[in-house]
Amino acid sequence: MVGYKRYLDNINDLLDGKELISSGMTKEADRCRAALQKAAAGKTVSLVSSGDAGVYGMAGLALELSREDGADIDIEIVPGISAVNSASARLGAPIMLDYATVSLSDLLVLWDEIKKKLEAVASADFAVALYNPKSKKRVGQLSEAAEIFKKYRSGSTPVGVCTSVGYSDEEKIVLTDLDSFQNEEIGMMTTVIIGSSKTERIGDWMVAPRGYKGKRF
Repeated sequence: MVGYKRYLDNINDLLDGKELISSGMTKEADRCRAALQKAAAGKTVSLVSSGDAGVYGMAGLALELSREDGADIDIEIVPGISAVNSASARLGAPIMLDYATVSLSDLLVLWDEIKKKLEAVASADFAVALYNPKSKKRVGQLSEAAEIFKKYRSGSTPVGVCTSVGYSDEEKIVLTDLDSFQNEEIGMMTTVIIGSSKTERIGDWMVAPRGYKGKRF
């Protein structure tokens, strides 16, 4: 079992009797290579990501490194639940229509490139899930992102701030708006979902109307 330590802790009940390889953040390539080497040696290996391994996870890197290293092994990618889906379920139905996901982390992508993506999805009126919105060292990007969305949407646009979804003792779900959401506590375990211009607040729910009402088929 190979993974970031916190992710392995999440599945502690599955680890008995398993050989464990864990490391911290920024060591993703090392973990992937260790998993590939163990698999090439004949071991059955689980490389663990949070959410879905193919959404800001380890699946792509594992495939890239397997090609680079010429590894002749069988790889299976098991689907999971990405943060946008779990956060959406807590909020109601904010991604019933077209939506986009954008990571605000500029560790692997230039910030200017991320801003172009934000401008594109904001102007196209997508509901947008922001991954990695803020960290201790990276605090200005979220404010810049908010200003981009404010060019195209009103300050009353519903926004969901979802932190540590699925962690019973830590989970926090806040439904607010574009003008106010930055007042909430936001970190790397937070997913921010910004509604489109059509998104509604129905009681304590955030909803993207699909257009079924009154539709004649």
